[in-house]
Formats: sequence, structure tokens, C-alpha cells
Amino acid sequence: MKITLIGCGAIGKLWLASLAMQGHDVQGWLRVAQSDLFVDVNEPDGRTFRELVPCNNINHLQSSELIIVCLKAWQVSDALLPLIKTIPENTPILLLHNGMGTVEELTPLRHPILAGVTTHAAWQENNQVFHVANGITHIGAINSQAQAYYPIADILHEALPDVAWHNQILTTCWRKLIVNCVINPLTVEYNCKNGELIQHSTQISRIIDEICHVMAAEGLHTDKTELTEYIYSIINNTADNYSSMLQDIRNNRRTEIDYITGFLIKQARAHGISTPENDRLYHLVKNREQQYDDFRSNLHRSW
Repeated sequence: MKITLIGCGAIGKLWLASLAMQGHDVQGWLRVAQSDLFVDVNEPDGRTFRELVPCNNINHLQSSELIIVCLKAWQVSDALLPLIKTIPENTPILLLHNGMGTVEELTPLRHPILAGVTTHAAWQENNQVFHVANGITHIGAINSQAQAYYPIADILHEALPDVAWHNQILTTCWRKLIVNCVINPLTVEYNCKNGELIQHSTQISRIIDEICHVMAAEGLHTDKTELTEYIYSIINNTADNYSSMLQDIRNNRRTEIDYITGFLIKQARAHGISTPENDRLYHLVKNREQQYDDFRSNLHRSW
């Protein structure tokens, strides 16, 4: 299968390596165009992938049978929209990122749009990717044009298991959003590993209460007890990890808060629902982002 993967961070390179090893005709697509990219991936079982992968070939893009987008949520529309006229309208586009709200920025698109979330864990250092934990990738159709593309789940599963198709992918996306709304901003507030959040159960309960109210207004089934157990299982299973949002703050990078807590707040406002705890955390993270923006501006002026 001919595939173009837009965004070559840790998860993007993991998919590039997995698909290439499965024999697919893959290329990467980078913001700064280059003809190839050295992909170095280290698997949990000790296997490695170290090969040059072609990049930014417009003919490959035009004839791709699948586009996978592995970018930060805030990068998606800026990267994808300039390429839309080059991508055939019958080519499915799979969005793999944290948070929600990017689909609204892409409408109206005639392409089949799929959304996905993954629990694979990978990080990158000195251009080496370390796949530290296997997980599950859930994908499904966002628009009617994409509903016939469920066989893609089996193709991707052969390359990087497990991959599951969901007829109601938005419910799965909301479930991942809840986890992100709890873990990401709280780890920024307390500058801590995920596991230390068990000390802040009262705050976690308030966040979940607010999210459940919004989900109910959206017509989604909620069970606070089950959701709470699920969130604590994620906290415990990733106890030694630093959240992606905290890593972004520490590395002076923009976070995905606008597509996580910000998306939740936007939906809450549409239903007239108050979300004081999530509001507070949203502004806390935005203030931390602004502090680093000011630091970078001052540093630039000092030169």
C-alpha cells in the first residue's frame, strides 16, 4: 500500500518503521522539505529499524492510498490544508493525535476522514526513537465517506498491533480526552510524574464531574465510577512517566491545551455548562506557555 505519513516525531517514525518493515511503500512528509529521513527505532524486544525513508515526494503524495497525520493537534490544519488539493478526494486521511477539535478546523473536506487514538508509548532523543510500551490504536470514521474504509484497521494491525476499528470513534476520542484533561494539566500544575497525581484525588473528582456533565449534554453515556477507575488505572500504569504536556512546558514548546481542556470548555459553553476547575487549569497552562513565550522573546532581543 502506498502511504504518506505527515509528521515524523516519535510516534510518526514508529509508524514509518512498522509500515516499511511490513513491505508498504511509505514516505514521510516534513515541514522543511528534504528528500529522505534516517529513521532509527528501537523496539521493546530489542529489534531495531535503521533505514533511510524517502520524504516529500509530490508524486508519491498524489498517488498515496492512505494519508496518516501524526502531528500535534495545533499543527494539523496548517500542515494539511495546503496539501489538500494535491491529495485525491477518495484518499482516506487518518488523524492520530491527542485532543479534539481539529476536524472542525478542516471542514468542509470531501475526503474520507478517520480519527484515531493510540496508547503506544515512544520517545525520541538525539533522533533515536525508543518504543517503550506496546499499546492499542483505535480508529474509526469521522464522516460518511470514511465508513467503508474499515479494512484499513486490519492493514495497520499487521504492521503495528493492536489496531481496532470502532463504529463510534467519537466515544473513544472522548474517553481519551478525559484522561488528557486530568493528567496533562495537573502534572503541569504540580510539575510531577503521573503517579504523583494520586495525592490529588479531590481535584481529579471535580474534573471528572465537570466532564461527565458535558458528555451527558453531548448525548454520550457516562459512568463516573467506571471513568474514575479507568483514569486511575492509566495513572498507575504510567506512574513513572512525565506527561506530554509537562514535557512541552519544560522544553519551551506550545502545548495541546487548546485541543484538550480548551475543547472541553468550548463544548461546555455551547451547552451553558460551568466548568470552574477545568477553566482554572486551562488558564494555568496558558499562563505557563506565555511565560516561556516572554522568555524566548526577551532572549531573542538580547541577541
